[in-house]
Amino acid sequence: MPYDQEDALNLHIALTRASQWVSAHTDRDIRQYGLTRTEFGVLELLYHKGPQPIQQIGGKVLMSSGNITYVVDKLEKRNFVRRRACAEDRRLTFAEVTEEGSKFIEEVFPKHVEVIAEATNGLSAEEKKIASQLLKKLGKHAQDGFK
Repeated sequence: MPYDQEDALNLHIALTRASQWVSAHTDRDIRQYGLTRTEFGVLELLYHKGPQPIQQIGGKVLMSSGNITYVVDKLEKRNFVRRRACAEDRRLTFAEVTEEGSKFIEEVFPKHVEVIAEATNGLSAEEKKIASQLLKKLGKHAQDGFK
C-alpha cells in the first residue's frame, strides 16, 4: 500500500475511534435525561438558534426530515417543544422551544459541556484549537469532493 494511502487509512481509523469514544461519553450523559442524541440536538438547536422550520432542522442536526417529525413529536409530548404555523407561508411549520424546554436546557447543557470537556481533555487547549481547524479543513475538502 502506498505510504499516503496508509496515512489516510490510519487517520480514518483514529478519527473514527476518537469520535466513537467522545460520542459514548456524550450519549451516556444525554440518555440519563431520557433523550436520544438527536432529540437533545434538536432541543439544543431550537434553544440556541430560535424557532426553525421543521423541514430545515434535519439538515442542521444531520438527520432525515422524516425522522425529525418523529423527534419533534417526542419532544412535543414532553412539553419541551411546540409547533407553530408560519403566518406568511402555510406550507411551513416552525418548531420552537417551550418555557419548560428552555428550563431543561439551561439546567443540563452546562453539565453536558463539562462531559464534552472531560472527554476531550486528552488534548491541551492549543491542541484542541489546532485539531478543530484541521478537522474543519478536512471536512470541507471531503464535502466539496462528494458528488
